[in-house]
Amino acid sequence: MGVTMKHPLVKWSSRLGLTVLAVGLAAGCGSKAPEQNGSTGAAAGDGKFTNKQLKVAVFEGGYGKAYWEEVVKKFEADYPGVKVEMTSNPKIMDVVKPQLVAGNPPDVIYAPESEPSGTVRSLISDKAIMDLTDVFESKALDKDVPLKDVITDGLLEYTKPYGDGKIYYAPLYVTTQGMWYNKTLFEQKGWKVPETWDEFLALGETAKKEGRSLYAYQGTSPGYNESILWPAIASVSGMEQIDKITNYEEGSFKNENVRKVLNIFEQISQKGYLMPGTVALNHTQAQTEFLKGKALFITNGNWFEGEMKDAPREEGFQYGFMAPPVFAKGEQKYTMTGFESMYIPKKSKNPDLAKEFIKYMYKEDNVKLNSEKSTGIVAVKNGAEYAKEFVPKSVYDSVKIFDQGVKPLNFQWKVTPKTEVKIQEEVFQPISSVMNKNMTVDQWVERVEKAFGKLRDVLAKSGQ
Repeated sequence: MGVTMKHPLVKWSSRLGLTVLAVGLAAGCGSKAPEQNGSTGAAAGDGKFTNKQLKVAVFEGGYGKAYWEEVVKKFEADYPGVKVEMTSNPKIMDVVKPQLVAGNPPDVIYAPESEPSGTVRSLISDKAIMDLTDVFESKALDKDVPLKDVITDGLLEYTKPYGDGKIYYAPLYVTTQGMWYNKTLFEQKGWKVPETWDEFLALGETAKKEGRSLYAYQGTSPGYNESILWPAIASVSGMEQIDKITNYEEGSFKNENVRKVLNIFEQISQKGYLMPGTVALNHTQAQTEFLKGKALFITNGNWFEGEMKDAPREEGFQYGFMAPPVFAKGEQKYTMTGFESMYIPKKSKNPDLAKEFIKYMYKEDNVKLNSEKSTGIVAVKNGAEYAKEFVPKSVYDSVKIFDQGVKPLNFQWKVTPKTEVKIQEEVFQPISSVMNKNMTVDQWVERVEKAFGKLRDVLAKSGQ
């Protein structure tokens, strides 16, 4: 879910950068294996997989298909007798949809949840994807630990869409969103990267003395501010408060700690710390002004460098990435995270081999191969290190943050029946009015609470 950011669709120089979207890989099909779905970890050559035909459907987007071609060859070599039929296409779900309708799905599908046909979203909403909990509870193929312990800390919490505590997504690539600054400028001036919001706001006066502003954002797309809003709320209130908000709980946006976060935006406005003209700028214009040194901070995803590779900038500019500050040192820091995942359709005819294929993806040698061929960062511990030589330093730094104690936050609104309420707009459009001094925090809160009430009514009428 989350706000749709404006980012490109090919490689890091113009890569599909995810907002706060959880994106999916679904597994392909063959014919039914004789074992229980939970049996994983044995080689096909040992006779554990009687059905050795596997179908894999791959979205051919920013990460390309080169990795998939290589890993399929490796899988076939490591599992003698297995034959993988891989289909890749930029519109893969248009290819897969007739197979799903016919009850003959691929065994493995890799396709974004946001793909235009809506087929992946339908698979999820129809609960037509397989429980993968046993895959992550079982031992990793190349380590003496459960596979779940290999995955980036905290990420599996966002792979449980039905509230039953079970894992249905196998996360593959990970992207981050946070706050960016000019590392060179901070080093030259001897400025400390702010840890707390007090330190952040104190830099506002420092910036003014330098003829700069403290903050800028993509004015006509205020949803970029989710990179601050949700992590800051999680830090000061805990994930419990985020859960209440995502479920539209009455009073959840009126919470005292939520107001503390909203007040940060109001202080930026009231103290004159916003870059002049920000509210009227589109994302490219605002980001260009930031690169030219007009503001100390801006929010964006880790596709930022690739997206702006040809834009003018301040001499010596270096991308610096940070998680949003906290109100008190010692509070848990979060950064917005998007990920792409693998799914196995419930009607897969070869779920055992499909699960083995998913586990195979997380072997260290395959993680490294993936980063080399796709220039993507895989959602495993030390994934940034494996990808370091293949991705821009800004991308590496933005994901390395997870190895430094920062936790991922993937914000997902509770799905409602169709309604005229556009909750993302209700939450984020007021930011521009606050910045223009045309709206108070109290009015912002009331607007969101009113929208929450409408959504609760919609859910109640639908029996949810």
